[in-house]
Amino acid sequence: ILDYVVEREGVLVSALSSEKWPGDAKVHVSIVNWIQAPSTVPTRFVLDDLDVVGITTSLTAEGGLPEVVALPANAGRCFQGPIPVGAGFIIDEAAARGLLNDGRAPYDRVVRPYLVGEDIAVDPAQRPRRWIIDFVSMSLEEAQRFPAALAVVEERVRPDRMQNRDRGFRDKWWQFGRPRGEMRQAIGGLPRYLAGTATGKRLLLSWCEPSWCPSNLTNVFAFDDDYAFGVLTSAAHVAWAWHRSSTLKGDLRYTPTTVFASFPWPSPVSDEKRADVSGVAAELFTARQALCTSDQVGLTRLYNTMDDGGYRELAALHARLDRAVAVAYGWPASVSQDRDELVSRLAHRNVEIAGGAEYVPFAPLVPIGESTPAQTSFYDA
Repeated sequence: ILDYVVEREGVLVSALSSEKWPGDAKVHVSIVNWIQAPSTVPTRFVLDDLDVVGITTSLTAEGGLPEVVALPANAGRCFQGPIPVGAGFIIDEAAARGLLNDGRAPYDRVVRPYLVGEDIAVDPAQRPRRWIIDFVSMSLEEAQRFPAALAVVEERVRPDRMQNRDRGFRDKWWQFGRPRGEMRQAIGGLPRYLAGTATGKRLLLSWCEPSWCPSNLTNVFAFDDDYAFGVLTSAAHVAWAWHRSSTLKGDLRYTPTTVFASFPWPSPVSDEKRADVSGVAAELFTARQALCTSDQVGLTRLYNTMDDGGYRELAALHARLDRAVAVAYGWPASVSQDRDELVSRLAHRNVEIAGGAEYVPFAPLVPIGESTPAQTSFYDA
């Protein structure tokens, strides 16, 4: 929002970057004052009750870091999950099994495991624990081929949709309100994809099966390779996430447009350095899953214990990964745990790329029509 203000000649003059809301709601807020297209340049700027030389749209003091921009090459890889707009789409295990066992139609095309952020954080296998009816972009005629599922949506979703002021929600009541067609296109040819928690005390990512439907309480990353998992799990990306994100009650709130869009990946990067990151990332993921399974803990409990001094081998793997990613950027391994230094280097790299520096962050996605038989899109139907 503040980027929008400043791009249109607004000047931020005072702000409180974060404070508890004085009312009953348990939230934190930011309070910002700006002058729209001032006739004279303001001479005083106050941030968190301190005089500063200027205020950035991240609500930090100017002079320390350059302003960053979205990088076009990052487009089409990170998305908020679909928004159903109707709790009636979500069904319990018994209802899902009933539909899946109905032999009159292939209901597994529209009845899908439904992944929310809590599943990633709490479930030892990071698997969905609920189900959802998802007609993707089907016409009503196509949806009628799944009559039992459509009847559920007609009973539980349609009445509320008919009262919605959004005409699109009323006219296509059987579809999600925000189905995220671009996201589906991006992950449609992949054998797996990454999803991450949208809010929380830490950023947690895990692999997802193509048939799972991610919720709007997750962010979807259209990658299927260990290298991408390594970069996104590294201290560099986490530091950038905290720098660029808004917060919710002091928790991280990751949004694709503010965090991922401006995140400069290692580029250029040699095959050897890419292989180093991939190897450690795959080893880390395997070790992490083994611990979650053996101790029956979710990622939140796992990492809380690691931060308290436990799971030292896992901590060592994370340190190895952070060093490998730093080296992939061409930086000394010694900066891999210095959050401020990582953010500074990433911000300056963003500016270099925006100015025309070479940037090929990752290979292009394979279009769905060119996918191999082993990667047939779940969304082809």
